[in-house]
Amino acid sequence: MVAATVPHADAKGDPRLGAVVLTHNRVDEVSRTLARLSALPGHPQIVVVDNASSDGTPAAIRARFPGVRYVRLAANRGAAARNVGVALCDRPYLALCDDDTWWAPGGLRRAADLLDAYPSLAVVTAKLLVGPSGRVDPVSELMAVSPVRWSTALPGAPLLGFLAGASVVRRAAFLRAGGFEPRLFLGGEEELLAIDLASAGWGLAYVDELVVHHFPSALRDRAGRRRLIARNGLWIAWLRRPYSRALAKTAALARAATSDPVARDGLLDALRDLPWALRHRRVAPPQVEAQLRRVEEQKGGRGGAGHSARRALAMLSREARSAG
Repeated sequence: MVAATVPHADAKGDPRLGAVVLTHNRVDEVSRTLARLSALPGHPQIVVVDNASSDGTPAAIRARFPGVRYVRLAANRGAAARNVGVALCDRPYLALCDDDTWWAPGGLRRAADLLDAYPSLAVVTAKLLVGPSGRVDPVSELMAVSPVRWSTALPGAPLLGFLAGASVVRRAAFLRAGGFEPRLFLGGEEELLAIDLASAGWGLAYVDELVVHHFPSALRDRAGRRRLIARNGLWIAWLRRPYSRALAKTAALARAATSDPVARDGLLDALRDLPWALRHRRVAPPQVEAQLRRVEEQKGGRGGAGHSARRALAMLSREARSAG
């Protein structure tokens, strides 16, 4: 499973806080993020999970950041590599950082305070500021006006989704829910975990006062990510949604596929392994499904209600770019 590790030297700091950093062939970006995280007050315990980088990342981290725990996987596991980091980092609250995102000073401690104050809260998502200009990411603007409503009190805006690279998770809840599904690899993987957390009674919230900086890497495959998002969105529908919604989403993606090659490839990928999704199908409770429909209405992604899947794919593609 693990090809190489670098021992972790614990720093004195807030014993509640840890950070799991996911990277793959972005040595400059991950070095910048680790420098920022290492300088934070609270000194979070840092675990880097490397998805089999071949660009000099292992040597750079060993040389520059001896205080972090570094794990290099033998193969690229995508988002599921975070599961390894969460298992290794024994702090109760963990920031799931991408290699091009980092928390502003004070934010992690404030997130930990909120998780202390709200025992049913599993995920806290921060406002994402993009690039040197610090513009607010459109996904954060959507989260700030989230239509989700729960009966239990939560800070900020209740959510039924999150951006992993801008979130702190309650480790116990994450592990109990099974973490990220390896089959999804990357692209919308947070949606399935969010549904499972909510189905188990956990809350998720966007808190605008918390800030994460995102300097998007130029090293990315946008078409490949859109294809994965299309595939994963359909799989998630068949895994957790009623048959009527899964069929509507399949039909909507099929319509988009007639003119969009990326949507077509995503549809074919999803249908090829649809038996896997059906074998693992576990429909979300009615109260969670009702909130999912509210989110769909906000995004304008009502499959089967006159909206094409192209608009939903475009929204998801923007979210993927924001998440790195």
